[in-house]
Amino acid sequence: MLRKFAGQNDGAIAVEFAFTAPLFMALVWGIIEAGIALWIQFGLENAVETAARCASANTTTCSSASAIASYAAANTLGVTIPVSAFTVSKVTCGNQVAASYTYSYLTHFFHTVGVNLSATSCFPDINAG
Repeated sequence: MLRKFAGQNDGAIAVEFAFTAPLFMALVWGIIEAGIALWIQFGLENAVETAARCASANTTTCSSASAIASYAAANTLGVTIPVSAFTVSKVTCGNQVAASYTYSYLTHFFHTVGVNLSATSCFPDINAG
């Protein structure tokens, strides 16, 4: 009876799929998660660069720290970052805008920790001279 089943390979593809599909799906999901994290990082970098430039060159639009932070939050390349994530300060290099944001992965049910993303940009104050 055992020899009868040993020569058959019905269902072998289903078993191979069952072994490889979870690994493939985890790989695809990891690539998606990494892509989203990079998109948020690029959005933070763009936001602090444009806000620091605005604070130095366009004092009508970016007249206060809260206006600069709001300007930064509006320039995050489509990512929703709260205004409270941005800080504005005057330092020796000029107007500095920094951002810090904790990205929580979409896999909340695995209880994974988030990753802290940050960006800082400083632009010389052309109106100070």
